[in-house]
Amino acid sequence: MRAALELLYRTSGQLAGFFLVAIAVLSLMQIGGRLLGFAAHSFDEFAGYCMAASSFLGLAYCLRANEHIRMTLLLHRARGATRRALESGCLAAGTLLVGFFAWYTCDMAWFSFTTNDVSQGLVPVPLWIPQSGMALGVAILLIALLDDLMLVLSRKTPSYELAEGAKAAVGPEFER
Repeated sequence: MRAALELLYRTSGQLAGFFLVAIAVLSLMQIGGRLLGFAAHSFDEFAGYCMAASSFLGLAYCLRANEHIRMTLLLHRARGATRRALESGCLAAGTLLVGFFAWYTCDMAWFSFTTNDVSQGLVPVPLWIPQSGMALGVAILLIALLDDLMLVLSRKTPSYELAEGAKAAVGPEFER
């Protein structure tokens, strides 16, 4: 099960990277098209869809790599059961909020699919296609939060703390 989850998180991060590259390619094609007199219709719209997919698909990967901004002022001062309770509460609250967000983004994509909703640009794109990247990314983030919540509740180290420890072991000379 652990290997399947890690594969899911890694694949989500790779998809986010793919969409970042797609943004660059679309932007370069649009610039090149303008220079060559070619009208690249809706490329900026497609780049926006790729930006949304990249942003949301990268959420779980960033959580696992400890790259999200976290407010840890209280958390780092707490020890033992108090820290575990604070960590569990934060993860439970995050899971609840992301769960609502995942539900409504999936519902939005499904509604767009069932009503055949399309974009208003020059190229009519079925909106469920770009919305599904957002819904998938939030759903994977929900799985990652539940995963870390279960780890904390079972008195194990959550992924973001493992990543933080790995960064500290490398040393400050390799920090960004």
